Amino acid sequence: MNMLILLCLPVLLGMAPTLIASAPVQDPELVVQEVLESINASRRNLGYLSCGTGNPIDDCWRCDPNWEKNRQRLADCAIGFGKNAIGGRDGQIYVVTDSGDDDPVNPKPGTLRYAVIQDEPLWIIFQRDMVIKLKEELIMNSYKTIDGRGASVHIAGGPCITIQYVTHIIIHGLNIHDCKQGGNANVRDSPHHYGWRTVSDGDGVSIFQGSHVWVDHCSLSNCHDGLIDAIHESTAITISNNYMTHHDKVMLLGHSDSLIQDKSMQVTIAFNHFGEGLVQRMPRCRHGYFHVVNNDYTHWEMYAIGGSAAPTINSQGNRFLAPNDIFNKEVTKHEDAPESEWKKWNWRSEGDLMLNGAFFTASGAGASSSYAKASSLSARPSTLVSSITMGAGALNCKKGSRC
Repeated sequence: MNMLILLCLPVLLGMAPTLIASAPVQDPELVVQEVLESINASRRNLGYLSCGTGNPIDDCWRCDPNWEKNRQRLADCAIGFGKNAIGGRDGQIYVVTDSGDDDPVNPKPGTLRYAVIQDEPLWIIFQRDMVIKLKEELIMNSYKTIDGRGASVHIAGGPCITIQYVTHIIIHGLNIHDCKQGGNANVRDSPHHYGWRTVSDGDGVSIFQGSHVWVDHCSLSNCHDGLIDAIHESTAITISNNYMTHHDKVMLLGHSDSLIQDKSMQVTIAFNHFGEGLVQRMPRCRHGYFHVVNNDYTHWEMYAIGGSAAPTINSQGNRFLAPNDIFNKEVTKHEDAPESEWKKWNWRSEGDLMLNGAFFTASGAGASSSYAKASSLSARPSTLVSSITMGAGALNCKKGSRC
């Protein structure tokens, strides 16, 4: 059987068959494996021309030329702590036809705000390219997906997305930037309720006591506060395949050192590209459990990963390219505690690639059992980060072809 596989491989690969010499082969199965690995390596090198990126989320759906007809299949591709976020998978598809946001209390049918406040599950897509400038925060109801594939959708220039006291949310394929503060206004959050909102933080995506949330393939930049913040007992979150640029305080996970309820927080940060113009907080963590895996860090000015209040940080298979500033080579920043205290926090670097003098200050226990609650998927080798993160950010998907 092994010899038959060897004879057939050249035919499968489109090469002229050759006779195998009678010299003994020590391990034919190993030869077959090496050939297949060589094929896969070639596929990876093709990047976007191939499905073999090594990115398990993308390889789950991007190979399908009929993705536009099978949109809700995306919900089955999540991994990490937010892997059970189904969004609007089990509901109807809702098409946004109106980019306006004239009335946050009584939104018009056809607008994004009208779609996200409904009680039933909805998979929300866009009729055409849009720039949506919101008057107030976009307060989402549970079981919603906002899917920007097939259009260039920008949420920009006003308040942005709020995921508060709700569950099962997917945000995919949006450009979220230049987000402002909103508030001191009434805003509707369901068909049967609206309420007074105080001044908001001005985040790109604000998660407040939310669970089962997946933010994937978005491009985020230049917001008033954080690009993505998760606080007040939020958990079961995956932040993946995003491209983040031009921002100071990128990502806050955990409200304050005193809010011990955030000890239950579990967040996966995977396959993102932290790009030009970023300063710090990629992420900044408190109390909970954080799996930072296979991300590409090409820019930071102060530090990449920081935290306080004894968070558990499991950094695996990332690529860290330090800035040229000799005083900011350190990936990590242990904050608001003396060394005698932070030395006990469980922070580890495993299989990370350190470039241009980057270094990670580990602390706490080295035993893998200490990181069980901060482990959510298998890390790929850091040498594959380029191909894994090649498509980070909002994709330019065209109907009828692979995305």
